[in-house]
Amino acid sequence: MNQFSKQNHAPQQCLVFAHRGANREAMENTRHAFDKALDYAVDGIETDVQLSRDEIAVLWHDRFLDKIGLRDKRIDDFDFHELQRLINPESANESIMSLQDFLACYRNRCHLLIEVKNRHWEPITRHQSKIRHTLDLIGKNPESRIIVSSFNLASLDYAHQYNTNFPLIYNFETHQSLADARQLLHTHAFLDGLCLPIATADQTIVDLLHAHHKSAAVYTCNTDLEINKALRLGVDILISDLPQRALMLRDR
Repeated sequence: MNQFSKQNHAPQQCLVFAHRGANREAMENTRHAFDKALDYAVDGIETDVQLSRDEIAVLWHDRFLDKIGLRDKRIDDFDFHELQRLINPESANESIMSLQDFLACYRNRCHLLIEVKNRHWEPITRHQSKIRHTLDLIGKNPESRIIVSSFNLASLDYAHQYNTNFPLIYNFETHQSLADARQLLHTHAFLDGLCLPIATADQTIVDLLHAHHKSAAVYTCNTDLEINKALRLGVDILISDLPQRALMLRDR
């Protein structure tokens, strides 16, 4: 059983993860945002991985580089050394962070949830390259505090083939249902759990996951209503843009 799963006889405390760091107070996926989150003593950080043109794993969420003023350019239009020069003043003069630097700074300070952003318009070879780079940087024998997730199920299949010991979580879309979860528990028993949209998460699916000793994570819980719903459901991981608020409500 993975360490995030709840045992029926001994429930663990819900872990609060800062979504791309404390992104309401600093530019998302930057050192400043991550350090702000850790100031609140969050349990973990969620971040996103893509590849530069020269296949360096970097932290970036969107398809385009709008956030640094390049509306029609993508992350893979540039080599890593070029990306480092594209600094947005709102980022406290920080350049785009590499996954290698992120791991060096934070893997020993909190739990990490690393989402590999494999998009449907990208070639499969690039999907697989992104997975390999991510898992190689984390290491062949990853500590249990690091989990990799993706919305791309084929990428998680490939990740499991590449490293059968690696903890993997599949991110659900809002259209996916309890029936999909049941099917996945049968066809993809290697998954450590599911990350569910808070809008569609319910007690039945959370209980199903726990009955199979799988983790239940939810995204993205920003209102008191959403945070309290996640806490009532007894999820293992709560991902929020407002981690300080989630911590306060959990600990209260």
